[in-house]
Amino acid sequence: MRHQYHIKGMTCSGCKASVEKALHLVSGVSAVRVDLASETAEVDMDQMIPLAQFRKALPEKYTIQTKEKQPAMMGGSEAFESKWKQLRPLFLIFLYITGAAIFLHLETLAIGEMMLDFMGLFYIVFSFFKMLDLKGFPASFAMYDPLAKRLPVYGWIYPFLETALGLMFLFRFEITVALIATLVILGITTVGVTRTLLDKKKIQCACLGTALKLPMTEATFIENTIMIVMAVSMLVTSAG
Repeated sequence: MRHQYHIKGMTCSGCKASVEKALHLVSGVSAVRVDLASETAEVDMDQMIPLAQFRKALPEKYTIQTKEKQPAMMGGSEAFESKWKQLRPLFLIFLYITGAAIFLHLETLAIGEMMLDFMGLFYIVFSFFKMLDLKGFPASFAMYDPLAKRLPVYGWIYPFLETALGLMFLFRFEITVALIATLVILGITTVGVTRTLLDKKKIQCACLGTALKLPMTEATFIENTIMIVMAVSMLVTSAG
């Protein structure tokens, strides 16, 4: 017999392999197929196995429940509330970064200086969360970033690249180089984010690493676009 299950907590191909191995070791299981994008697992078994056995077999970071018991399609207000709950950490971080950038220049209200500090703080804060799970980030990032897919080492150095760019903006060091680098790396990522959203794939966003399990949504596209627009604006201003 075959049953479908919904599994939460998977962020990369390593997680998928770990789940498949754990489920396959359960007595009575003959085959396991895990799909990372849809967060589902199909399990072939000789006889019905209690869900509690699968929960016991899986590491604590994963949760499993029968596919049939997933909640029905939520209404508009419920869906919005659920998405807001998931994205709340991202919006709070943006609020704090924006507030800090404004308060640092409250007396002069120098827009250019505010933007530089915003971009610097953005990189530093976002790289911090990626550093919390340096081992898991590259695989999660490679699920949507085109360059990280083709060049795995890029995923490993990306958090450090963000830290370097953040310091460059905050210390006003080689600003033009930092702006051009921002256009390149965020431009590449935005292409991947756009493809993911258009394909309606349900994957985890690695913008805040894997410590905070954020879904890939339009918010990811917006945050990248804000940084790109700021970079273009400052390059045009400096050129003028």
